[in-house]
Amino acid sequence: MSTFTDITALSPVEESRFMQQWLPLVKKVVRQLSPQANGMMDREDIEQVALMGLLESLRRYGQPDEQFAGYAMQRVRGAVLDQFRLHDWRPRTLRQKTHKINDGIRAITRSLGREPTDEEICQQLALSPEAWLEHQQLDSACALESLDEILSVEGGGQTAALAGRELEDEVNIQRTLTLALTSLDERERIILNLYYQQGISLKEIALVLDLTEARVCQLNKKMSEKIKAFF
Repeated sequence: MSTFTDITALSPVEESRFMQQWLPLVKKVVRQLSPQANGMMDREDIEQVALMGLLESLRRYGQPDEQFAGYAMQRVRGAVLDQFRLHDWRPRTLRQKTHKINDGIRAITRSLGREPTDEEICQQLALSPEAWLEHQQLDSACALESLDEILSVEGGGQTAALAGRELEDEVNIQRTLTLALTSLDERERIILNLYYQQGISLKEIALVLDLTEARVCQLNKKMSEKIKAFF
């Protein structure tokens, strides 16, 4: 991997060429994260932020190699999520509402002795299907943001450790991630593959798994929490 202390600056021509080469990565990130924008930013603005994240990645990394994809993916996603935060993505009142719904779900779960269905949650908490889906999307997006701080999943199931880590830390991260992935059930692994590696939206994954989008959001959140717990 290139190091920040030994980087050969790319020429404008090289930058332009690599920007075109890695444009699919930008489109993948935009396709994944745009549903989480919740109307605060349009797709064109998100694409511009993602492109600037890619350009910054090239300038910091230098000549791309086989590990550049993981590094760039993390920085591009981070750039978009930073903009979401700047646009007051989860204002205080919305966070409070989310916590209140989560508390209600835990109470229903204790009462039933099992996980409640979407219909039971909506009925018990007086939520419309639209409000329930919105809650799940925001809750899932929050988990995604937190998971992105730990790892960046790229094609083929491989991960790139953050630049500058010692070799021993990289080995430990790989071992921990391997343990985390083995803890996932079949549906969670499918979501991990389709969403984080292939860039398929949660709505599309819901169709593949024959589930509601709200349920896929819920599974995505649980999967993220499982992986985070190992770190």
